Amino acid sequence: MNDTSLAVIILAAGKGTRMKSALHKVLHPLGGQPMIHHLMDSLSPLNPERKLVVVGAGKEQVENAIGDQAEIIVQEPQLGTGHAVQVTDEALRDFDGNVLILYGDVPLLSLETMQALIKARQGDNDPAVVVLGLRPSHKNAYGRLIVNEAGELEAIVEEKDATAEEYDIELRNSGIMCVDGRKLHTLLDALDNENAQNEYYLTDIVKIAREKGFICTVAEADETEVMGINSRSELAAAEAIFQNAKRAEFMDAGVSLLDPSTVYFSHDTKISNDVVIGPNVFFGPGVRVERDVNIHAFSHIEGAIVREGASVGPFVRLRPAADVGAGAKIGNFVEVKKSTIEEGAKVSHLSYIGDAIIGAHANIGAGTITCNYDGFNKALTEVGAGAFIGSNTALVAPVKVGAGAIVGAGSVVTKTVTMDALALTRASQKEVTGWAKKFRSKNKK
Repeated sequence: MNDTSLAVIILAAGKGTRMKSALHKVLHPLGGQPMIHHLMDSLSPLNPERKLVVVGAGKEQVENAIGDQAEIIVQEPQLGTGHAVQVTDEALRDFDGNVLILYGDVPLLSLETMQALIKARQGDNDPAVVVLGLRPSHKNAYGRLIVNEAGELEAIVEEKDATAEEYDIELRNSGIMCVDGRKLHTLLDALDNENAQNEYYLTDIVKIAREKGFICTVAEADETEVMGINSRSELAAAEAIFQNAKRAEFMDAGVSLLDPSTVYFSHDTKISNDVVIGPNVFFGPGVRVERDVNIHAFSHIEGAIVREGASVGPFVRLRPAADVGAGAKIGNFVEVKKSTIEEGAKVSHLSYIGDAIIGAHANIGAGTITCNYDGFNKALTEVGAGAFIGSNTALVAPVKVGAGAIVGAGSVVTKTVTMDALALTRASQKEVTGWAKKFRSKNKK
């Protein structure tokens, strides 16, 4: 047997009816990423020789999401977990390594646990099947794992079939397994569906293996790693576990969270040390924050880069392709989209900056907007280094303001402003002396 080779089977054929969704269960997001991709990312360092995803109901959605990351095997009809593995038999008939059997709706399984499962399969006693067990905090869940004094797994007893003594067994079945590829075909061929549901149960391979004189054993994992997600409430519970782990990870790495329970991260959030994050901050996918950044309360950041020493918020939205330069300031109630804010520039209040390049140390006054969309196309606004844009200015793209130029407050800029020039577009102020007093007198009752 080739103990270094690995095949992974991910079962994702279930209908997921309890989610009550048109979206396939395994594609519901966890930390901003479909749950099945969490699992695939975790197992990637194992470098499996083969990766097979078993699909059934909603197969087109899963196939599109997986792409070329794995082989797709269709289970039709769906006749239980044993049958789901049986349909991979032809593809793996000549495979003699370890076969890891996972579930697409169990996304929190760690690399370390999978490695422990494989290590147990490669143990000196050469077990045919290693089942991943857990010790849940509540009794009313999972089948019981019956282990003898030698540490061998003798049987899996479903909760409904357990005797009073078996019911109190703490060690339970997660359904996840690692199987000897040389024996898997023999075990699958012996499965039958002589039960009330007329389905083929994967757990039956333990009984079959024992009857054939093969050894079976158990590896253990924390219950949070092996929780299945079958409903919206279970998805929310998994999200809470994921977020708490991320918060701890970042704080351990030198990031300050002023109110950790209110900060939400995505699966790929990258934050350097000495960053301070205020309450109620949300990070969508694709965010990178460099060191010494201060992100104030109620900010929403997605697909953006915030560079060293910058300040963001409060109440800021950074949309995809926003690039906030070193030492720059993005202040309260500012939205930035697909724009580069260069080093030391300031957009301090109540502004929208979209499809723009704001030069180093430029100052964008309160209420300034880039008018980047004409209903059909987006256009670029360029503000040069050191330029000053007065409050309540509309920059109508495509337009360029030269370095060092000043644009007076309340202007609508539609043409190029040259370097170091002053641009004003508002109407001249007029005054009619005493008009207000006469107006009040005329209308007074």
